[in-house]
Amino acid sequence: MTPPPVKAANLGVLFLIELGALAAVSYRGFSTAHPWLLGLAAPATLIALWALCGSPRARFKTRGWGRAGFELAWFGSGVVALWAAGAHGLALGFALVCAASKALALKWGQ
Repeated sequence: MTPPPVKAANLGVLFLIELGALAAVSYRGFSTAHPWLLGLAAPATLIALWALCGSPRARFKTRGWGRAGFELAWFGSGVVALWAAGAHGLALGFALVCAASKALALKWGQ
């Protein structure tokens, strides 16, 4: 049995990678030709999608494969944004942390 502090730590990591995806798309947006537009619009779009489909109080709850697809798109957008911004090492590291944390979350039913 996994100790509760380890499970709680993973919940913290899950929260941080959610914020990381927002930071990544914002970073990419601010490094484009239209920095203010994309730097603000990209994370705002992700926030709106999270509110509609990902949050515990979401209007359109996602479950099963739909939830998996939503989370793959959410965290994948962070990875793709970092890669597109030229931060290839960060993109790979972010992808690995996301995969490990989500795998543990699935195993522990988080």
